[in-house]
Amino acid sequence: MASNGQLITAFYTSFRNKDYKAMQDCYAENAVFNDEAFKNLNSEEVKAMWEMLCKSGKELSLTFGNVTENETGGTAEWTASYLFSRTGKRVVNNVYAKFVIQNNKIVKHTDTFDFYTWAKQAFGTTGLLLGWTPYFRNKVQTAARENLDNFMKKK
Repeated sequence: MASNGQLITAFYTSFRNKDYKAMQDCYAENAVFNDEAFKNLNSEEVKAMWEMLCKSGKELSLTFGNVTENETGGTAEWTASYLFSRTGKRVVNNVYAKFVIQNNKIVKHTDTFDFYTWAKQAFGTTGLLLGWTPYFRNKVQTAARENLDNFMKKK
């Protein structure tokens, strides 16, 4: 059985290689995922999210490091660089990930990043002016959810 740190490393190595199937295998059937754009995704939804991002990510590159582990999970820091599909703007997103792991599977995965910094990169002037507002964050979350729902319907 792999250690929690090995599981986290395998997850991000798979992400870097755009191997969404290997990423999906890291999650338990009762997994929950949250980040600044996607809220309370269940296992099926988070697996579909990674597939969608791997398949649609334009010029996606990823680095990761500072993987830590403990008996209940671990953490990692990762950076994704990509073209944001809605605007075509380059985004470099620095993310802190926290994991709860049981039986060598991720049961809770929470990514945090500076939403305002992301919004300024992804939306330019609009993000600069509105990216700090709850209204704008809600609009992004709604659009992200709709994109995921549409992706899942097409599968």
